[in-house]
Amino acid sequence: MMTKLYYKVTLLLLSLLIVACSESVKEHSPERIKVGLREAGHQLLLQSGDSSSRVLPVVALDPSTYELSFEQSLQIIPDSLVAIVERSLERAELSDRYLVEVLQCEDAEVAYSYEMWLEGEQGIVPCQGRLLPQSCYRIHVKFIEGQRSNSNLVWLWLLPVGVLGWWFFGRKHLEVSELAATKEVPLGRFMFYPEQHKLVTPATEIALSKKECELLELFVERPNQVISRDELSKRVWEDHGVVVGRSLDTYISKLRKKLQDDERIQLVNIHGVGYKLEVN
Repeated sequence: MMTKLYYKVTLLLLSLLIVACSESVKEHSPERIKVGLREAGHQLLLQSGDSSSRVLPVVALDPSTYELSFEQSLQIIPDSLVAIVERSLERAELSDRYLVEVLQCEDAEVAYSYEMWLEGEQGIVPCQGRLLPQSCYRIHVKFIEGQRSNSNLVWLWLLPVGVLGWWFFGRKHLEVSELAATKEVPLGRFMFYPEQHKLVTPATEIALSKKECELLELFVERPNQVISRDELSKRVWEDHGVVVGRSLDTYISKLRKKLQDDERIQLVNIHGVGYKLEVN
């Protein structure tokens, strides 16, 4: 009886919370996005000391991802990139949740990337002091869907529900989750924690995104075996209804950089087939 009442109260409060205290992220027209990104490109050229060359037309790679490119090579300072993009998108009244990737023109390798999240959350902005040398770069900006909370106080609505849940169900589920969190997989000099999305060495801890973690799990399950691009794409992306494009290559490149401290581990591209995790 009390358990049924708990579920009813939970559903009621969650419904009120969704209706009263959240709003969908605004949909922006491609024209507004292109104006904001061209402004960011112009400022990046000026920061690089180039006041004469052009920002090339901004290209929509898909409904949420846009490519910014330049007529001439330029030098990129990550600190300035983060500030310029944030300022330009804010002026254009665009979303404040997005992923930025700086790709090298010659090989499409990711030279620098970061993710900016909603206001009040912590974005991922690594290695801001590292200078990217003068070269040809393309910048991809992907706007991430989500919901914007009007007030942190709304979470107080859920406090009674949480207390009731703890009372009814005790620590059983907590103990199960704690057990899952201890799962660890040796990988060369690293210890891989799939549930916590991280790689750990005695000196460092490296965070992994969800997609990076899912890919690495597949490779760890089948070391020294070739896994086709189709299988990697299907297992990690297709079930979520996402069009992959070059996303697989981008995330493989990110994983390579995070594993580069151990020479015994190599993510090898098998041309025309897929990838293999070589573990010596």
